[in-house]
Amino acid sequence: MDTITVKDGTEIFFKDWGSGQPIVFHHGWPLSADDWDAQMMFFLQHGYRVVAHDRRGHGRSTQTSTGNDMDTYAADVAELAAALDLRDAIHVGHSTGGGEVARYVARHGGGRVAKAALISAVTPIMVKTDTNPGGLPMAVFDDIRKGTAFDRAQFYVDITLPFYGYNRPGVTPVEGVRRNWWRQGMMGGAKAQYDCIKAFSETDFTDDLKAIEVPTLVMHGEDDQIVPFADAGPLAAKLLRNATTRFYPGFPHGMPTTNADQINADLLAFVKA
Repeated sequence: MDTITVKDGTEIFFKDWGSGQPIVFHHGWPLSADDWDAQMMFFLQHGYRVVAHDRRGHGRSTQTSTGNDMDTYAADVAELAAALDLRDAIHVGHSTGGGEVARYVARHGGGRVAKAALISAVTPIMVKTDTNPGGLPMAVFDDIRKGTAFDRAQFYVDITLPFYGYNRPGVTPVEGVRRNWWRQGMMGGAKAQYDCIKAFSETDFTDDLKAIEVPTLVMHGEDDQIVPFADAGPLAAKLLRNATTRFYPGFPHGMPTTNADQINADLLAFVKA
């Protein structure tokens, strides 16, 4: 396997295919680089170098009991970018990966990043607070923690329904997609995934978004049941200096999979612009 060892000894697994301008993909919770297969194959065939890693504690990376926070995730990406000498790169993040992209680009991306894309991202902040009254109550995340810690196998089966919008009338669930989500989730460490819930729900990315200078595409499905649209995509776009938006009526949280053709086409147009 291709891995790098970061400064605290954690091994980070990555895929690195092709040549040309690099596009770096950052996955959502609790998944892995495999969740980007449809995008990596598409952009590889369009002449790009495609890179994706398993976040620490997820997939094939070390099942860490420490460092499961956004600052460390972004620092891990910085070490990966340096090890692979990634320059003029486009960083694309889905869900939790969108938060990771925001923090990496804001704090470590100077001179290496050309553009960024935030897809169904957890930015600017998910949890309800005095300054974020439209956020989700802490009880929602406590339920996710309980399911992850004590009933992970069944909880990960069940969450695929709202994740992909398969619980909506008239939508036929795709069993292979659900099994692939479950497979990826169960590959990772329960402790790291448990800690990551705090990272994706409580981290405030407001200052990161304000600091990003590169062109940034914000994509969000308006029927997102995991990261609700109104408190995410539109708010993040307002904080960015150079934002382009693509919002999709009826699309679910997992739209890079369920609506890959549309997402890939819009990403390609942004990359080429």
